[in-house]
Amino acid sequence: MPIALLALTAGAFGIGTTEFVIMGLLLQVSADLHVSIAAAGLLISGYALGVAVGAPLLTIATRRASRKTVLLALMAIFTLGNVACALAPSYEMLMAARVITSLAHGTFFGVGSVVATGVVAPEKRASAIAIMFTGLTAATMLGVPAGAWLGLHFGWRSTFWAVAAIGLFALAVLAVFVPRDRAEQRPAALAEELAVLARPQVLLGLAMTVLGFAGVFAVFTYIQPLLTRITGLPEAAVSPLLLLFGGGLAVGNILGGRLADRALMPAVLGTLAALAVVLALMQPALQTGWTAGLFVALLGLAAFATVAPLQLRVLEKAAGAGQNLASSLNIAAFNLGNALGAWAGGAVIDHGPGLGALGWVAALLTLAGLGIALWSRVLDRREPPLECASARA
Repeated sequence: MPIALLALTAGAFGIGTTEFVIMGLLLQVSADLHVSIAAAGLLISGYALGVAVGAPLLTIATRRASRKTVLLALMAIFTLGNVACALAPSYEMLMAARVITSLAHGTFFGVGSVVATGVVAPEKRASAIAIMFTGLTAATMLGVPAGAWLGLHFGWRSTFWAVAAIGLFALAVLAVFVPRDRAEQRPAALAEELAVLARPQVLLGLAMTVLGFAGVFAVFTYIQPLLTRITGLPEAAVSPLLLLFGGGLAVGNILGGRLADRALMPAVLGTLAALAVVLALMQPALQTGWTAGLFVALLGLAAFATVAPLQLRVLEKAAGAGQNLASSLNIAAFNLGNALGAWAGGAVIDHGPGLGALGWVAALLTLAGLGIALWSRVLDRREPPLECASARA
């Protein structure tokens, strides 16, 4: 395993922690800044919006810089953004700091994916992406609970100081271990970068990411009321069950990478189909405590098994000058899927059949992504395949 991958994983851990840690700090932030819990929750939405907007804009703005320089600059933005969060005197300033911090997210994972695939053999590209994304799974399992514990005992600002320290560490290891671009990796012209958006297969890849992953957050956003109101578990049981979700993420992430290295498009189709099945089984699975625990673990596994295949599919179809932009756009697509899923789940709860129907709605969203993937596979067979440019180029 190239040590450069571990450096990228360290950066992913810090970014993943700051994205989700606010979930465990809502009560402290709302009390300290005198806002409602719902308003504090918007700090999550603001971050997701910043990711979606920042990913393409920063990728285009930094296209002439070397990938290593871009990664270092993004980690510096991330670190300073968390310092600003820790110092924010008001809710508005905290929101602004969160949005600034989020700008680094999409481009870091997008460019980082390209770098990760470039430091391994071609047949290990999906596994390399999966290894980098273990930083996100580790953030879910370790960073977010640790941040919530810090916030509870030392105040919510201490959590952001800790994440800023993680950013400094990641900045150091990225500077030391990520290789510089080779001389032949010339900056692409803007027209070359944007031309990737004219490729139907790239657009289909982005669409399958948005819809395929939307099903995950249609359920996961509301996992606490699902477990307490349908399963009947006490609130204290939710956190241990979320550890099962994190464990499933870790296993699914590596599994998805290995499957994609063996056969990419079958991995895309298979993981999306498996995710749809898990989501469809939500209602019966939540009837008892042990089956609910099994469902939560399988949801994590199936959700992150899709990540490496979906990311590599877009990278493969964007081979050439547009890889950085397409890769970053696919990270934005994951976040748009998160937002779409959360919105659809909320609409079902407020205006539809209610909590119990979330699994079916989530499964339909993922099946829509699977349908796009099937159509993309049909186009593969109708068209001569693109030459898969090596990520080393």
